[in-house]
Amino acid sequence: MSIFEYNGSALVAMVGKNCFAIASDRRLGVQLQTIATDFQKIYRIHHKLFIGLAGLATDAQTLYQRLVFRHKLYHLREERDMKPETFASLVSAVLYEKRFGPYFCQPVIAGLGDDDKPFICTMDSIGAKELAKDFVVAGTASESLYGACESMFKPDMEAEELFETISQALISSVDRDCLSGWGGHVYLVTPTEVTERILKGRMD
Repeated sequence: MSIFEYNGSALVAMVGKNCFAIASDRRLGVQLQTIATDFQKIYRIHHKLFIGLAGLATDAQTLYQRLVFRHKLYHLREERDMKPETFASLVSAVLYEKRFGPYFCQPVIAGLGDDDKPFICTMDSIGAKELAKDFVVAGTASESLYGACESMFKPDMEAEELFETISQALISSVDRDCLSGWGGHVYLVTPTEVTERILKGRMD
């Protein structure tokens, strides 16, 4: 079993019309044993920027703390929040810095940039960025997430339809992966508000 699969995870971010959604499962496991069913994998950087971290849970929490520290320094110096593109470059640089002993994490970054244009991207554990205009996935359930998102995604969805689509894609995908599950955690972000919802899975 790969170290990336040790704790199990499912992460997906999807864009809509001037909005985006980012969702994760809630399971923390040690291989096939479930330890917790309310584990946080998505973190708020500011009200229009979120990062999800799939992979080894301890590395994810360490990486998140380093990123918050770097964002606060930026905020002090620039007196403004980071744009999603800038933050993606920061994450990439932090990961590449540790390339010889990497954080075992796959980040998924989602944010609203200038003119409330949604931005999503993912990267590997050494910071190689993969940009997308529709959806990005990460974690042990990524193969089934690709399939579900491909079949359900439509361009320019309104916020509620986007929430419904990403939720259905996540729940149906984690049912096909024994290392992730126990419901879902969804953030839906529009230019005016952030909505956080918990999804109940089949086991709850």
